Amino acid sequence: MILNSFLQQPKFKKNGDVKDVLAVALPMLLSMSFDTFMTFIDRLFLSKLGPCEMNAALGGGGTQIVMMNLFVGVLSYATALTAQRLGAKKEKDCSRVCVQSLYLSLFCIPLVIATIPFGYFLFEMQDLIPEQMEPQKLYFRILILGSGLMLVRNVLANFFSGIGEAKIVMKAAFVAMVVNIVANYFLIFGKGPFPALGVAGAAYGTLIGTFVSVVMLFVVYFSRRNRERFGTASDFRFHFEIMKELLKRGIPCGIEFFLNMFAFQSLLFLFHGLGAVSATAASVMFNWDMVAYVPLMGLEIASTSLVGRYVGAKQGAAAKRSTFSGLKLGWGYSLIIGILFIFMPGVLTDIFKPDVATATAESIAMFEAARPMSIFMLRIAIIYIFVEVLLVIYAGALRGAGDTVWVMFASAIMNWTVTGALFLAAYVFDAPAHHAWIAVVALYGTAPLFFWWRWRSGKWRRHVLEKT
Repeated sequence: MILNSFLQQPKFKKNGDVKDVLAVALPMLLSMSFDTFMTFIDRLFLSKLGPCEMNAALGGGGTQIVMMNLFVGVLSYATALTAQRLGAKKEKDCSRVCVQSLYLSLFCIPLVIATIPFGYFLFEMQDLIPEQMEPQKLYFRILILGSGLMLVRNVLANFFSGIGEAKIVMKAAFVAMVVNIVANYFLIFGKGPFPALGVAGAAYGTLIGTFVSVVMLFVVYFSRRNRERFGTASDFRFHFEIMKELLKRGIPCGIEFFLNMFAFQSLLFLFHGLGAVSATAASVMFNWDMVAYVPLMGLEIASTSLVGRYVGAKQGAAAKRSTFSGLKLGWGYSLIIGILFIFMPGVLTDIFKPDVATATAESIAMFEAARPMSIFMLRIAIIYIFVEVLLVIYAGALRGAGDTVWVMFASAIMNWTVTGALFLAAYVFDAPAHHAWIAVVALYGTAPLFFWWRWRSGKWRRHVLEKT
């Protein structure tokens, strides 16, 4: 009965079908894929130097995202606000939302930089080996100091996602990826006139690519078409009511993003705390997990944008239909990932094998010891990937409808319960890392039921009434 309820398609004839969702989701899915591939290449290049460098990039990069996520989450609600105003035919308000978001992002930059000591504290708690600790601190520090670029890029991406022009975000992400890969090659390995900077080169490459994408997005934002339609160059005033609504709805999103990413990063910290071999196995698995998961965030953003637009236009039926369309697209994507994880885990793992010419014998031995464990974890992760589809679609839909407080609490409880399960399995009952991963996946598999129940209950509709 529960499965039938999941698969029962609402019978509506307008808006929210697969084509409607795909128009928004495909560019965002590709955009997120480009961003993921950019960080993936960072770690792939660094893995040729040794597992410690790869682990440092995963640990340092993930911690940088944790420190930014509170602010990114607050700003992310601008997507829903923009979509709601577009649906209500208040196009000039779309650019006003973006301007308020830009002001807020500038305020957030020094707050993000102030988190550097806390990041160092988290690294010290893991008792990492020196070969990972120092490069991890360096990678984290460089990215944090460049966080302003990332915040501004998010603001502009939220605007274009909200007005349904995610192709622009996709193109900027593609260019950022290409620039990053080229910069990484020269800066990590010291090609041409550049010295070999290792993990520092990977961080600088990320910032260079991000800067180029920000310039692209600003050029399009101030284009003649957007100036005429949205007034992007005509109103830079502070709008208290818009800022108030952004903070009211966005702060729960920010807290949710922070708690969720902190919980995820805590999973990684716990795996790294089990030793260098477990850290390497977990890093390989999470690198591929991010490749599989992050594009699904494109579907989540599309769900938020479309539901927000239909809520603004008072089309609750279309909002409901779009969620089912998102599920179909998500499961189609996950099927492809599942085939790779089940039948090719060894190939996926060996991509991160250290280069004999540049890595030490100890690094190569460490990878070989971790290889069977990472293969096992990748195969188990297929359950995790299919479950995530339900989670991102319903969470995105509830955010778009304005039900952000409930999503915040539900997501935080879910993620920290999973983290607690890993701690119990690995540190209390002494299960090896790959067996502890089974407990994580099993518990995580029950979470989407609560998000599905919330959506099916229709309680989100009260937020529609508040806007009418």
